[in-house]
Parts: sequence; C-alpha cells; structure tokens
Amino acid sequence: MQPSAPHRTGGQVLVDALRIHGVERAFCVPGESYLAVLDALYDAREAIDLVVCRQEGGAAYMAEAYGKLTGKPGICFVTRGPGATNASVGVHTAFQDSTPMILFIGQVARDQRDREAFQEIDFRAMYAPLAKWVVQIDDARRIPELLSQAFHRALNGRPGPVVVALPEDMLTEVVEVADAGPVRVIEPHASAADMQALRHLLDRAERPLMILGGGGWNARAVADIRRFAERHDLPVAASFRCQDLFDNTHPNYAGDLGFAAGPKLIQAVKDADLLLVVGSRLGEVSTSGYSTLDIPVPRQALVHVHPGIEELGRVYQPTLGINSGMTAFAALAAEMPEIDGKRSPDWTGALNCNYRDNLVLTTSPGPVQMAEIIAWLRERLPTDAILTNGAGNYAVWLQRFYQFRTFRTQLGPTNGSMGYGVPAAVAAKLTCPDRIVVAFSGDGCFLMNGQEIATAASYGANVIFIVVNNGMYGTIRMHQERHYPGRVSGTDLHNPDFAALARAHGLHGETVERTEDFAPAFERSAAAGRPALIEVRIDPEAITPRQSLSQIRREAQGKG
Repeated sequence: MQPSAPHRTGGQVLVDALRIHGVERAFCVPGESYLAVLDALYDAREAIDLVVCRQEGGAAYMAEAYGKLTGKPGICFVTRGPGATNASVGVHTAFQDSTPMILFIGQVARDQRDREAFQEIDFRAMYAPLAKWVVQIDDARRIPELLSQAFHRALNGRPGPVVVALPEDMLTEVVEVADAGPVRVIEPHASAADMQALRHLLDRAERPLMILGGGGWNARAVADIRRFAERHDLPVAASFRCQDLFDNTHPNYAGDLGFAAGPKLIQAVKDADLLLVVGSRLGEVSTSGYSTLDIPVPRQALVHVHPGIEELGRVYQPTLGINSGMTAFAALAAEMPEIDGKRSPDWTGALNCNYRDNLVLTTSPGPVQMAEIIAWLRERLPTDAILTNGAGNYAVWLQRFYQFRTFRTQLGPTNGSMGYGVPAAVAAKLTCPDRIVVAFSGDGCFLMNGQEIATAASYGANVIFIVVNNGMYGTIRMHQERHYPGRVSGTDLHNPDFAALARAHGLHGETVERTEDFAPAFERSAAAGRPALIEVRIDPEAITPRQSLSQIRREAQGKG
C-alpha cells in the first residue's frame, strides 16, 4: 500500500516534478502569472539554479542552448501574452534545431478563459506549428502525468520543444497527488536487416558521402561514427551549423554544407553515388535550396537515418530509411566489418583536399581581415572552447575558417535566427564554467539580445563577446544588392559605441579597427576576470569572404 501523497500547491507539485526529472537549471523572466512556481522554486533553490534574464527571447535562447549543449531539456519560464510571444523565437529555434526544450507559460485563471482577459492567448493555437506538443494543465492533480509526457515528448523520437501553459489559479490550488517517476529515453534501433542492407549499399558504392546533422547526438555517438568513417574510409560532411559532430582536422572531413560551403563540396553531393545521411533532415540550406538532390526520388542512392519516423520519406524517398537514434545507430555502425568495396581511388582524400583549399585565407577590403582573426582564434583557442553565433554574414567567416575539433563546441541556430549568440554564450558559460566561451554577433544581431550581457555580469559568466560592426544589416544588404543593385533601403544602421556600452554594464570593453590589434585585445579580455566585449569594426565592403559589396552590385548590374 502506497503512503498518502502530501498536500501541495500546483506550483509545488510542478517544481517537485522538475526535480524528479533531473532539472538542475532553469531560465526565466518573472511574471505574476506564475508566482506560485517562483515561490516553490525558492524552496528548491539548492537543487535548481534559477537564472533570471532580461527578456523572454533571451531566456528561451538560453534554454535552447542549454538543451543543445547537454542533451537534457532546456527549461524556460515566462509569463503570458507578451512574455509568451517574446519566447516564441527560442521555441522555433529548438524545433528546427531538434533541441529538447520545455517552455512553461503562465496563463490567465481558468474562470477568465475565452474572454480575452488581460494578456490572454490561446497557446494551443499559437504554438501548434512551432512545437512538438502544446498542453494546458487545468487540473493540478494531472501535473505529474502531463509533465512526464512533456519530458518524454521533448526527448524521444526527434528531440524538440514542448510548451506547457499553466493557469495561475491552478498553480495555487492545493491537491493531494502522487509523483511520477523520472523520464526515460526510449531510443529506436536499426534492425540487423537495416545494417545488412547498408553494408550491401556501401560495398557497391564508388563515391559515397556521409552527411551528419540533427539532434540527439552525444560524445559516444560522435566517437562511434568517427570509428565507422575511419574503418570504411568515408568522407564526412556536416550539415548547416553541425560542424562539431566530426573533427574538422580529420583527414576524412569534407566540409560543412552551410552558407560557407565550397562549390566543390556542393558538386560532390551531386556526384556521389551513395549519400549516407545520419541525423540531418537535408533542409534548404544543406541542399543549396533543395537543388543538390532530386525530389522526391534522388538520383543518388540515399540511406537516411533519423530518429523521427515522420521525417523518413517526408521530402526525399530514401533507398533505405532507418528509424534509429544517433547513439544506437552509431554503435552498430562502428562495429560493421570492413568491406571490399569498389571505391574510387582517393575519393575521400580529394574531398578533404578541397576542404583544406577552402581554408586558404582570403583578403577583404579594409584594415580588418576577419579571415586572419578567425585563423588566429583557430590556433589560440583550446579544442574544447565553445563558440556561439547568431545570424548574419559575419558568421560565414567563422564557419569557413574555424575548425571545430570536439563535440559540442559549436552553438548556432540552424533556423538562421538573429540574436542567438549572446544568450547562448551566457547559458554555455554557466553550464561549462571551466571552458572558454566566445560569442559572435553582428551589430544588428547583437542589439536584438545584447541586453543579456547584463545577465552575464550578474552571474559572473565570463564570456568574451565579439561584435562585428559594419553599420548595416549585412545579409539583407547583400541580397538587396544582388536583386536591386544600388537601391539601398531599410538596411543602414546607426550604432552605439559597443565597447562603451559593455563598460556601462560592468564588462571589460575593447575596440578593434586593425587586424593586428585583435590578438592583444583578446588576450586582455581573456585576462580581465569578468565578461568582456570586443567591438571589431570592419569595412562595409567586406560582406563575404569571396566577394565585396561593390563586386556583388557590379555583377548584378551586368546581368540587368
């Protein structure tokens, strides 16, 4: 006979459930709609570290980055209405990045629902296309059941975000209910027939290419997939912003299929006679706008390994679809016996050579050379340093010229979301305080969530923030010049002195206007003993590593 459950408020039941499911940190912006949860978190403050952020978008990004970094659901609490809408950007990021995350939203009281009460939103309708599952808990006695489901949904299959709405009167309701047990990850496995079919396809392939991406990876899976690639001499490419799934200095590495992809790698995807895609969805960026594979039936043989059954055959009909988690598949692949094969001579070596050719530094207009700065960081930073970035052309230099060598050293949004780099870096430094964390932002990107440097200062998260300032929304300006050359509209920016802004928040601040000034500025920042910001002022003409802004304009005008 089970002992009777204690009488608790809904807020206390919820926080007890978080502890049972292993939650150690949560991110929030406080709101009156979930005061009962905040009160319960006070009693759990020794077990759950509550990080108070400055805007809900930043809090949601931090939770997403935490989920990506640890593989555990990132937890975020926000209030109803404006808080929930601000937080939606992090949920969208988690969805497209396959990151486990749970967003808790305070909601209007149950007796006020459907009256358009203060800050009322129907969260089931709002978040339905952005999350794996949306639920509103109207009975505090169902909190253990529904939170168990939330954690299982966030982690199992294709990982992703879950949204839980919490009516404020439900959280103050006193109930008697038993707790559920902790979440268990249930991972699909490839069958023996699947692995035999894969072996047969590999044996016949002359030009195979493995592409890694998606969520659900851990250090063991990364090590196992490396053993598999080495045993069968497979060239390995990373999908967009998943470069840390394979050592970029390894002789089998072929490069990343992002915006910085070399043209020879894109051609290699087209020329391959077997694509082994593990974890990646083969989205728009990684397929160059869905141009490298025919839809729905690719001309290449396609083996698609994915933890979400709904993803197999969604866009591309695979020759062999394998519904498996990354850890389970990689372990089986690592033990696959060597094959004789019909491999084209030095296919893997040629792709690696093309990748290394793409590392050759390029010269851009102006006194600051971003390629040289990234190359210096490549040599200076330890292999476990974590680099974060948001969206913008500045990130192309990072993704082309930096080499990620170990798992979970890259945190970037595959949905191309601006404002991600700063909050992601704060979450990373709080989670891994002994590792160097460097955040990259453009000037437009930084000011979307730059206020979270205040959170870094509050919690002693000694991140080095790098702001690449070219005085414009650079990516949009690039597209503008390609399609409407010379007709500049809506892309110019007037910026503050970013280093002075950082100092106002208590950070160490530096300004770099020449390449040779960057290294000493970085070393002073690293030695500052507090968060630091380096503003790097670059020539607006330096828009990409391959072309200047004027070259793009002239090329577009020549086509007109």
